[in-house]
Amino acid sequence: MKILVLNCGSSSVKYKLFDMATKQILGQGGAEKVGMKGSFIKHTTSTGEKVMIEGEILEHTNAIEYILGILISPKYGCLKSLEEIDAVGHRVVHGGERFNASVRITQEVKTQIEQCIQMAPLHNPPNLSGIEAIELLIPNVPQVAVFDTAFHQTMPKHAYIYGIPYSLYKKHGVRRYGFHGTSHRYVSKRVCEFLGVDIQSQKIITCHIGNGGSITAIRNGESVDTSMGFTPLEGLLMGTRCGDLDPGVIQFLMDKEMIGTMSVSSLLNKYSGVLGVSGISSDMRDLETAAISGDKRAILALKIYSYRIKKYIGAYAAALGGVDIVLFTGGVGENQISMRAQICEGLEYMGLEVDLERNKVQGQEALISKDSSRVKVVVIPTDEEFMIASDTEEIVSK
Repeated sequence: MKILVLNCGSSSVKYKLFDMATKQILGQGGAEKVGMKGSFIKHTTSTGEKVMIEGEILEHTNAIEYILGILISPKYGCLKSLEEIDAVGHRVVHGGERFNASVRITQEVKTQIEQCIQMAPLHNPPNLSGIEAIELLIPNVPQVAVFDTAFHQTMPKHAYIYGIPYSLYKKHGVRRYGFHGTSHRYVSKRVCEFLGVDIQSQKIITCHIGNGGSITAIRNGESVDTSMGFTPLEGLLMGTRCGDLDPGVIQFLMDKEMIGTMSVSSLLNKYSGVLGVSGISSDMRDLETAAISGDKRAILALKIYSYRIKKYIGAYAAALGGVDIVLFTGGVGENQISMRAQICEGLEYMGLEVDLERNKVQGQEALISKDSSRVKVVVIPTDEEFMIASDTEEIVSK
């Protein structure tokens, strides 16, 4: 079965085409600057050849039309015709309380996704655009929605209800939802395969850390708590997001800076995090370079970043009643050797001991804890697209 996976952002469309029989990626890439000047598509063939195709990409349907054209093109393509695509899987950011698993897309499902737009106004509209583009361009192909929030629907009520009037939860659905669920689900399953243990008996803390970041406490394969909340703003310090913040600060800043809700939202989502603290960059590699040269604010930003993660690991070890595995994934988690070491330093009291030599790995699966460590510390590169493709194959096959 050949499955196309689409991840539509506000101005981008990422894609991967899988041959599920061989687990091979036949083609992958992304359309960037959709609806802007200078739009282009970066495409990588199954042989690893990379090409950049420039063109005027006005909106998501246009972008997906370009992508489908590349996949069947004689020069860069891997398909003889679009009829070879057996199904399309879509990343959908917010499924609210309605979806606790991936589903085949119907008109009713589209309506439910649309009703979640108010909770994910930047993400769900382009996700829907991708679905509708496929309906238009290859109308007979079955489609599946895989939700970022679905994995966290196993959280107990005491973990997701906020301390505000309960009527606001009933009326508006204001609660913790959590995100990065597809990634947390994939790596928690994969780490148990890697270690040869049964996920049904494990207490796992998964740290998906990069420009965006979240931590999830997983007991017996189910999410019981996660750091992101009603929106992806809550939790860790991130590249440009502030993470946990006293709500009183928001009103204070609106009064003092004389700004409205849109401006304060932009401030907290796009100009805060390590970018806001350092004044340098949202890229951890830039901050590490600046910190090595002695930049005090870069050093501070890195310390806050690691400190927040360390606090959540401790909190989730308490929530789980112990921990068997701590796992790092995401751009920073997979590649930043010094950051992993910094996060784990001082956690020896809970039986977590990192081997500094084993920790010298980037972008590959590895056990980085000492043999004497009671808690296994592991690096597992995430593969959300393969998880989406697997769900799609399973649902369509039924």
